[in-house]
Amino acid sequence: MRTTAEFRAGAGADARTGDAREQDAPAEEGVPREQSDRAGDSANVLVIEDEPGIVDFVRRGLEAEGFRVEAALDGVEGEQLALGGRFDAVVLDLMLPGRSGLEVLETLQRSRPAMPVIVLTALGEADARVQGLEAGAVDYVVKPFSMAELVARVRAQLRALANSSASTLEAGDIEIDLLTRRVRRGGIEVALSTTEFELLVFLCRNQGRIVTREQVLAGVWGYQHDPGTNVVDVYVGYLRRKLGRPDDPAPITTVRSVGYRLGSSG
Repeated sequence: MRTTAEFRAGAGADARTGDAREQDAPAEEGVPREQSDRAGDSANVLVIEDEPGIVDFVRRGLEAEGFRVEAALDGVEGEQLALGGRFDAVVLDLMLPGRSGLEVLETLQRSRPAMPVIVLTALGEADARVQGLEAGAVDYVVKPFSMAELVARVRAQLRALANSSASTLEAGDIEIDLLTRRVRRGGIEVALSTTEFELLVFLCRNQGRIVTREQVLAGVWGYQHDPGTNVVDVYVGYLRRKLGRPDDPAPITTVRSVGYRLGSSG
C-alpha cells in the first residue's frame, strides 16, 4: 500500500513522465539519456522537503535526467546546505519543520539572490503563490505534480540563469545587446530610455514566469520608489507601445492581481 506522501507526489510513477505505472526497476535503469547539451545536465539541485516519499520520487526523477541531487528534511538543515554554495537550484517545500519555507526563501533572497528557487507545495491558493513569489521564488509547482513538468521548470530556470551572464538576451523576436544597450524586435531597432531598457532586461531575464510589481520595483528601481506607486504599470505601458505593432502587440502579459510576464509560461 502506498503512503499518503506517495499518493500526493505520484511516487511509484515513472520518474521521467509522472505516468501512474508501477516500476519494477529504478527509473534510471535501461533508459537512454538525451544528449548532454540540455540545460541542467550535471547541475546540482537541492531538494528541501519533509516527506521522504516525495523526496525519493523527486530525487529519482531528477537523477534520471542527469541532475545531481541532495536533500534536506527540514528548513534549518536545508537553509544551511543552500547557503553552502554548492547548488545551482533549489526545490523547496513551504511547510517545513524547524524553519518555514518562506523564511528559507527570504534568507536565500538576501544571501544568494541569483540561485533559482522553485517552490513545490500543496498550498495552491493565489495568496500563497503570490507570497512565495514575493519572497523570492522564481517558479511555483503545486502538489500533486508531474515529474516531467518539474524537470522542465528546473531546466528553464537554469537556462535563464546561464543566459543572464551572456552579452545578449533574447525573448522571442526581441534581441537585447547588453554592451551597446540596443534593442531590436524582428530586426527593427527600438529606441528605449534608460529605465525602459532596464525594465525590459529584467523582464527578459525572467521571461516565461510571472514577476510581481514588488519584484520589478526591487530589481529595476531598487525600492527607491514607494511600493504603492504605479510607476511599474506606467513603464510597462511605455514598453508595450514601443515594442508593439498594429498587428503584433508586445509580448508582455498582465497577470491580474499578481504582476507581469514576458513571453509564454513554462
